[in-house]
Amino acid sequence: MSKFSEKGFSRWSKEEKINWLLKKFLKDREYGRTLLKKYSHPNSEVQSLHEEFSENTLTNFYLPFGIAPGFLINGREYALPMVIEESSVVAAAAKAAKFWKKRGGFKAQVRSVKKSGQVHFLINTSDEKLQKFFRDTLMPKLLQDTDKITTGMRARGGGILQISLKDKSKEIPYYFQIDALFDTCDAMGANFINSCLEQFAFTLKDELIKSDLFDAEEKFSFQVIMAILSNYTPDCLARAQVSCSLEVLTDKNEMSPQEFAEKFHKAVHIAQLDPYRAVTHNKGIMNGVDAVALATGNDFRALESNVHAYAAHSGRYMGLTRCEIRGNTFHFWLDLPLAVGTIGGLTSLHPMAAFSLEVLGRPSSQELMIILASSGLAQNFAALRSLVTTGIQKGHMKMHLLNILNQLGADEKEKTYFTYLFKDKIVSYQAVLVAWQAIKKNK
Repeated sequence: MSKFSEKGFSRWSKEEKINWLLKKFLKDREYGRTLLKKYSHPNSEVQSLHEEFSENTLTNFYLPFGIAPGFLINGREYALPMVIEESSVVAAAAKAAKFWKKRGGFKAQVRSVKKSGQVHFLINTSDEKLQKFFRDTLMPKLLQDTDKITTGMRARGGGILQISLKDKSKEIPYYFQIDALFDTCDAMGANFINSCLEQFAFTLKDELIKSDLFDAEEKFSFQVIMAILSNYTPDCLARAQVSCSLEVLTDKNEMSPQEFAEKFHKAVHIAQLDPYRAVTHNKGIMNGVDAVALATGNDFRALESNVHAYAAHSGRYMGLTRCEIRGNTFHFWLDLPLAVGTIGGLTSLHPMAAFSLEVLGRPSSQELMIILASSGLAQNFAALRSLVTTGIQKGHMKMHLLNILNQLGADEKEKTYFTYLFKDKIVSYQAVLVAWQAIKKNK
């Protein structure tokens, strides 16, 4: 038994945790210790800050921080910070941004900003009686009891927008919800929403006990199951779009603009019909969204679940972009539900998140929404453009060449040589390996 078993793992010192991990799970302990030390930040204050972001932190796991320049959005130029390990994403985003910058850039807008949360509870009474109690007694009290929580948010122009009671008893016996809509201004607002909802639950219980909702012969039965925000925000929506005349839709040496537009349109339509294609289609969109979200300290996991739920809101999972050819004009757009923040959380605590927001011009949350939507649209355009012309692997594997060479242990001179060697060739691991072995043999 470990000598540390008397106290929880989280209470061990970092050195104790490292010693335990290396002893119990690694054969080469020196290798492990060296690696953990190598990726710890040399500045102790910075490292301490990183460790407080999470639990049981031993070191840091670094991801590349890149920039996709040339994004023209609503007439303003942006350089998008992107944190992602997939080598082709930043290059594809930058290429799409350059393409559309020459054609008027991205037009984007926020269509709505509402977020929601629910108190889920069971109660043995009729909907009619409960609705009257809610309307006459409970709703004013919910607003009164959350007044102190919402003061700061209301001063910024946000707060609780709407509270309603939903009867869900046909789905689960006695199940009801208090459903609330919120405007959290420039904050993502999770803590604010959850604080309001938990107060709703306390108020609900107190007011029910004091009420005459139940007759004397009725047995009072009530239970709060949970009070929690929803990461599904179909009413917090941003649209990004691009358009141009068909004659400028393709560059030189590509297929004709008409053929390209028609193939592109069919590719988008296929993602509306086939869920196997739709998932990959939407994953490409989220490559662009997640990379900027990570760079700005936003919760990409919440964004992912939100967007994919929205993709299925019709009852069938579908691709999120739309395309139309109207007369001589090509139109391409998407709507994305995006609950993000530019204040609070990691957006100000993480130095690189704060830097990213500085690069973007300190955007409001609504401006960040349109930036994320534009990044997702650019990424999807770049992917579809490759798919309907040269194929995805040519560009993707070109970017992957350095990863292959690093796996093979190439030095800088060898990297330069192989980059030139594969300049006009399709890159595959096998092709690079054969060329590598031939060079080594000749040496």
